[in-house]
Amino acid sequence: MRIAHTALWTHDLDAAANFWETYFGATVGEPYRSQRRPGFVSRFVHLPGRGDQIELMTGPWLAAGRPDERIGWDHIAVSLGDRTFVDALAERCRTDGCLKSAPRMTGDGFYEAVIAMPDGTPVEITA
Repeated sequence: MRIAHTALWTHDLDAAANFWETYFGATVGEPYRSQRRPGFVSRFVHLPGRGDQIELMTGPWLAAGRPDERIGWDHIAVSLGDRTFVDALAERCRTDGCLKSAPRMTGDGFYEAVIAMPDGTPVEITA
């Protein structure tokens, strides 16, 4: 078994797609517009490597603050495979203003930094 994809609500689909392209080298699919649910638009982010995917989703009801469909997730962790890659991306994100927590060893044994998507959703980058 494997996780087919993780889904993320966002206000700005294009900014979210650009974030994943810019910092992770992802490819982003074309927008899908639901015929069944007017206003729902999504794009799949394809991460390099093993085929992991993230579905970015938006809809006009997000502005209404519905509790069952709200912006973000708590976080996702993306393993970069090596501390040097974590350090390099963390420095790039520091320069760009989206680094939230510098690289460190966590109490549960991860070497990680935390960066943020344009809407503030945290993304852990780990070794």
